Amino acid sequence: QVQLVESGGGLVQAGGSLRLSCAASGRTFSMNVMGWFRQVPGKEREFVAAITWRGGRTNYADSVKGRFTISRDNAKSTVYLQMNSLKPEDTALYYCAARSSATQSYDVWGQGTQVTVSS
Repeated sequence: QVQLVESGGGLVQAGGSLRLSCAASGRTFSMNVMGWFRQVPGKEREFVAAITWRGGRTNYADSVKGRFTISRDNAKSTVYLQMNSLKPEDTALYYCAARSSATQSYDVWGQGTQVTVSS
C-alpha cells in the first residue's frame, strides 16, 4: 500500500505563491508517476501536473503552464507543486495522486489540501 499526505495549502492574494508538498510512504516503488489534481465544488476533478519518479519527465495542464512547477525529491519520496502568479480561478481543493506501474491508473489519492486565492 502507498499513503500520500499533502500539505502547504492556504489563503493567498492574487499574484502570490504557494508550494504544496506530497509525502509518499509505503510501497512507493510500485508507483511510476505522481500527479496533482484539483477540484472545485460542483465541478469534475481536473488534472494539473504530473512527474515521473524516474527521469523527472513533467506534464502540465495548459491553464497552469508557465506558472506552476512540479518537482520531486526521490530521497524524501516527496513531490512538490510550486504555484506562482496565482489567480482566483486557481482556488480549489488540491489532491496528490500516485499512478500504479501495474495498472497505469491513479490508484492512490491523498486527502487534499485547500488553496484559496483572493482577488
